[in-house]
Amino acid sequence: MRLALPPPASARLARLALSALLLAPAPPVLAAPDRAQAQPAAAAEAPLPVQEVAPGVFVYAAPYALAARDNAGAIANVGFVIGSEAVAVIDTGGSLAAGRRLLAAVRARTALPIRYVINTHVHPDHLLGNAAFVEEGAIVVGHRALPEALSARAAGYLQANAELVGPAFAGTRIVPPTLLVADTRELDLGGRRLRLDAWPTAHTNSDLTVRDLATDTWFLGDLLFVGHVPALDGRITGWIAVLGRLKAEPAARVVPGHGPASLPWPAAAGPIDRYLATLEAELRRMIREGRPIGEAGQAARGEAGNWSLFADFNARNATTAYQELEWE
Repeated sequence: MRLALPPPASARLARLALSALLLAPAPPVLAAPDRAQAQPAAAAEAPLPVQEVAPGVFVYAAPYALAARDNAGAIANVGFVIGSEAVAVIDTGGSLAAGRRLLAAVRARTALPIRYVINTHVHPDHLLGNAAFVEEGAIVVGHRALPEALSARAAGYLQANAELVGPAFAGTRIVPPTLLVADTRELDLGGRRLRLDAWPTAHTNSDLTVRDLATDTWFLGDLLFVGHVPALDGRITGWIAVLGRLKAEPAARVVPGHGPASLPWPAAAGPIDRYLATLEAELRRMIREGRPIGEAGQAARGEAGNWSLFADFNARNATTAYQELEWE
């Protein structure tokens, strides 16, 4: 587990503000601030260092970090799949600059058209790079609940991330999905099909998984965290239930939203299973004992040594889950 020194107070406050945005929607405004719309195009970005985890399947394994000036918001795993006719990009990073670096990685490996950009859920570190692919003519794909969830948070996401990322955030804007998945849908890349599944509220209310049927590689988005502590922005009981369904379906390998580029399945689910079960059990006990929500952050403290960024997310996870469980 990697440990980080505490950031300066101003940066810490900005990061806490962004963490809060992951758990509570901002006012329903879609337009980005002017400073994030009218910036000139940046110079070509260096390609993200991607790994080929299966034939034609490439993944960037992001560091365990919060969005900051030194990472341009490239803090979530992203990737792409190359078919015989076209490419699908799966998540795009936390800024236009991050998206351009992913685009550069695609172009370093193929000149085929990018037909689809698939967003696995609403969080900014996974979709604020969408704008890098607009000129490619890509269709943006997401869960049926994603447009509404994104609209409710757009302005807050842009403002908070602009403060965290700084100049590298220039030109970043919201590009929502236009092709929506309500249940299951397949996309064809030319001799290569992707199966997309929309899930009930779990990590968020807009979780979508992507399975490359040719190699049986399953992109789970943030339904799977490895190393980086999970971040709850949906329902803890829903997340536990969805993980149970995912584990019942074998796969050759999975790609987590945060963690290594690929992992065996379902063994990779062990740590997140334990964390969520511990958090739920300890919160239920606290509720039975009549302890107030202000003490919820003490739940699952025994897990602290197992996860990076534990202090940044655990208390908020606990508060969100407490509010769900106390009304059962």
